[in-house]
Amino acid sequence: MPETTRHTPWADRAWTAVLERTGRTAAEVGPRFPLYADPESGTWKSTSRGSWTGGFWAGLLWLRALASGAPRDRAAAAECTRRLAHWVDQDTATRGLIFWYGTALAAGPGSDGAAAGLREKAARSCLAAYDPERELVPWGEAFGGPRMLARVDAVPGLVPLLAGLAGEGRRAAYGHLTRHLTLSRTERPPRPAWQAGPGDGWTPCAEPAPGWSRTTPWLLLGLADGLHCLTDGLDSRAAGALWEAADRLTAPRLAPAAGLVPPAQDGQRSGPVDTSAAAIEAVALLKLAALTRATGRGNEAGRLTARARQILHRLCTGHLSARGALTDGCYDAARALAPRHELIWGDFFLAAGLAILTGRTDPFAT
Repeated sequence: MPETTRHTPWADRAWTAVLERTGRTAAEVGPRFPLYADPESGTWKSTSRGSWTGGFWAGLLWLRALASGAPRDRAAAAECTRRLAHWVDQDTATRGLIFWYGTALAAGPGSDGAAAGLREKAARSCLAAYDPERELVPWGEAFGGPRMLARVDAVPGLVPLLAGLAGEGRRAAYGHLTRHLTLSRTERPPRPAWQAGPGDGWTPCAEPAPGWSRTTPWLLLGLADGLHCLTDGLDSRAAGALWEAADRLTAPRLAPAAGLVPPAQDGQRSGPVDTSAAAIEAVALLKLAALTRATGRGNEAGRLTARARQILHRLCTGHLSARGALTDGCYDAARALAPRHELIWGDFFLAAGLAILTGRTDPFAT
């Protein structure tokens, strides 16, 4: 039996609990988008337009719709996706997070044409923002601060979103990904954000601080998608460089002493942990495992899958509440914002990881 479909009763129970929680969340927030929920009461903080996390709520609704097959669940997911349209022309690289995760699952059985059209519009808008000199879709001004930033949370979603346009889109996706990977080699651990300086120079940003929990998981996720959708058009040297980056970034995660749920900020062991970072990592590793298995890269696929399975097991047995909420996520440790809460992207990546692990979805359906 394939590694990812081995019988996992704990994963089946968690999958059911997370989807039931999704239904209760939908009833609570109505036409709004959930951001984070109080760990005790479960009450959601929500927003009318979704912020950078809106695509994860739409994606979670699509997972529920694909699991249930119910027309009303599909209609709810499609309606949520349509409400993301406001972000198409906003100047933010997080459009990758919004429009890839908010539309990718809509391409499943009975695909949603409106979602596909929205995804293409968003991709073309992001391509128009691509700076060929910096080889980057800039972070943008939509959330304030300097525009010409390279931030790791601009990598996942944006790579497959751009690559879907082929031609110039694939070239921009490759440039954007390799720019971030090049910067990630500058410091260890990788620094989350850099600001463009004179010429081709880059200056490290103070925020997010080095050691941020989601830095490597976001990079790994974008890299996995890049290896999936870009390598067919690359020469062996360029493809090999992407695989070398994958080996470099996964090596510390596969070390025997590597923790399963990281601290929200490395070096602050008494501070909060971040289960959302662990869930992102699990999905990235499952994608990389599928790719390594397909390319015959020795025993790496088994090691990657085992690590992802361990992470998901820890999340489901140690951090999943009785109501199906993934607790102990940290929205922003530096500002003490929702430091031990349920986070909507944490719920999404936990559900996506469980769906991949149990064979309910293809690793690259999300």
